[in-house]
Amino acid sequence: MEMMPESMGYDRAIVVFSPDGRLFQVEYAREAVKRGSTAVGVVFKNGVIFGVKKKESALLSPVEKIFMLDKHIATATSGLIADARVLVDAARVKAQQNMLVYDEPISVPALSRFIADRQQVYTQYAGVRPYGVSFLIGGVNKKNKLFETDPSGILLECKARAIGVSADKINDVLEKKYKQDMDEKSAIQLIADVLKKEIKSSEKLYVVVITHKNQKGYEHDELKKMGISI
Repeated sequence: MEMMPESMGYDRAIVVFSPDGRLFQVEYAREAVKRGSTAVGVVFKNGVIFGVKKKESALLSPVEKIFMLDKHIATATSGLIADARVLVDAARVKAQQNMLVYDEPISVPALSRFIADRQQVYTQYAGVRPYGVSFLIGGVNKKNKLFETDPSGILLECKARAIGVSADKINDVLEKKYKQDMDEKSAIQLIADVLKKEIKSSEKLYVVVITHKNQKGYEHDELKKMGISI
């Protein structure tokens, strides 16, 4: 008699646990993230830096992978960009609501938890699917903060983190090379070093720096002029 696949019957709806306590739809969403483009976030002395790869094309504009959520908070995503866009729009509204109600910028932990909670809700109800996207959310309030979320709604605070394809390998390198109180140039160089092998000939490195004073994006050629080895 032919054996039935382990997931048969347990991956038909998000609300069904397998006998060993797994939610297969959530695991499938995580696989979508693992196939997504790599994104890296690093906390440094004066703020937070995000780095991603931009694919260049003569016909298409590069797909946006780093989004500003407020003047002091940004996010880098990996996975389904359409899913990311929906959550980014919701997070931007939440940030503006916080300013209107409390007359102060929303904190990085509060906005990160909002996104994680929204992702978690979509693991509870039949007729929906989990968001197939992970976020690195970082910014500056009184302290510089960086968080990671995934399709299950988990929320982790980090000092340096990678998501997407090759994330496990890059996180091992970050574990060894990350240093507390890095300056901006050292943090950008660390991101360039861990992404260097992932960047193909048709791709360029793009970096966004968030500090207490401002936020700025650096294209591949600008990074080279700054002395960053790519």
